Amino acid sequence: MNGLLDYIDGDSFLYRLNPLTKLLLAFALCAACFISHRLLFVVGIIIVNLCLSATAGIVSRSIRIMLSLVKLSIVLFLVQIFFVRDGTILLTLPLNIYITERGLLFSLLFVTRLIAATMPLTLMLSVTKMTDISNALTQKLHIPYKYTFVLTTAIRFIPLFAAEMAGIIEAQVARGVEFDTKNFFKKIKLILPLCVPLLISSVRKIEGGAISAELRGFNLRKRDSGYKRYLFSARDAAVVICLCVLIIAAALF
Repeated sequence: MNGLLDYIDGDSFLYRLNPLTKLLLAFALCAACFISHRLLFVVGIIIVNLCLSATAGIVSRSIRIMLSLVKLSIVLFLVQIFFVRDGTILLTLPLNIYITERGLLFSLLFVTRLIAATMPLTLMLSVTKMTDISNALTQKLHIPYKYTFVLTTAIRFIPLFAAEMAGIIEAQVARGVEFDTKNFFKKIKLILPLCVPLLISSVRKIEGGAISAELRGFNLRKRDSGYKRYLFSARDAAVVICLCVLIIAAALF
């Protein structure tokens, strides 16, 4: 099964955009979430993300990401709602704990922003190859390739490390370690020692990747070394205009 950050082949409108336009699209949607202070506007950004995912044929992945973020948001919502104590009191609980109208609205906006700002980045990674991102940044923005390579490699290693950690946990479960405990602190105590083998495995992978890059002439690569050219088209200009309208709308609301 594909990871949440893996590239998925396709040929829709999003796939044909310039990689830099996709990056701008993701960052503009994230920025719009934090510029606007209206909950309905941020919810609209989530709907826009789902619509874009549907056009790219990856709506099921976006829904999975959204549901994963909702689980995390529930915890953050419960933490935030008890810390904001300004405004009209809606509910009073024992131990001098109460929920206010302002705290409720702030917590809802906080978790909604988290969901809306995370989804565009995962959408962009799902429809863009890492090599295209690094090459476009090098060719168009004149960023040294070694820096773009580090960025894309770090993103590429996230699912690899997650799979490695899952394998280590499965090996420990096979040895009788009780990772299915419901005690949060006990589970953390069991996971912390596993960071050592994960670190050792990560260092080995990084060393192997460095040797492979040197054998392929990594230090000799220049800005125009890539064979593929990333040209801007009318569709990129149309997307940029729509993003400008979106940012203006976020500032007005």
